[in-house]
Amino acid sequence: MKGALTLLAQDADSRLILFSAADIQRSEADDQILAFLSFWRGIKKPMDSTFIFDSKLTTYENLSELNHQKIGFITLRRRGHKLVAETENLKPWRRITIPHDKREYPQPMVHESRIALRGYVGEVRQIIVRGNGREKPAFLITNDFAMPAELLVGNYARRWRVENGIAEAVKFFHLNALSSPILIKVHFDVIMTMIADTLYCRLARQLRGFEDCDAAKIFRNFVKGGGTVEVRDGNITVKLSRRAHTPVLRAVDWSTLPRKMPWLNGVDLSLQFS
Repeated sequence: MKGALTLLAQDADSRLILFSAADIQRSEADDQILAFLSFWRGIKKPMDSTFIFDSKLTTYENLSELNHQKIGFITLRRRGHKLVAETENLKPWRRITIPHDKREYPQPMVHESRIALRGYVGEVRQIIVRGNGREKPAFLITNDFAMPAELLVGNYARRWRVENGIAEAVKFFHLNALSSPILIKVHFDVIMTMIADTLYCRLARQLRGFEDCDAAKIFRNFVKGGGTVEVRDGNITVKLSRRAHTPVLRAVDWSTLPRKMPWLNGVDLSLQFS
């Protein structure tokens, strides 16, 4: 089965996918973090953000470049059998509490140290985590030497939200069913998925009690359903049928949201409820 190597980057605060790069060549993969940095500098000032990513995204040399440009990062160290075996003789270990109410293993054991990596100029902070529900310990590395270990481990765990978003795109937006093997269509599919994800996220923020729901639930409860559309005198009126969640829609102050549709010559859009 053919596949397309794609990079998606999500803002942790807004949960919006802000960057995508489709059909990346293997020879280009390691440097995509620097391409994203160039994009991020253009939209975020000052640069006080922390990049969180998987160990396979880039190389230790590029981690050194991020550190040289004063960009914080949290990632995993690539572990081998020898590295895992050495953890049995490490001391001291201490127990921490991850500040997350729904975390299944909120009190793992950690061991902290400073290490040198091949290709990295200087030292990085390493936090080995065990007792986190995994068979093998996790090796976190970062250039942030001030952040408490509890917060650092918890922040890295937030990376799973991005992976959940990708899983949602694959399942709900059918991102794995690319419409064509032609390169331009692959880019089109990825961009349209990012736009759709953004629209569903923005809609969810307007719905009281459903702010953190995924696109599938928003579609099932609010988008999917019957109604009528009237086009008259340059205005479009959408009359939505009565449903169980109609009171939630009624509670939204639609008058504060944009009504003009520039892709339809600026016509007005209004919503009515049965």
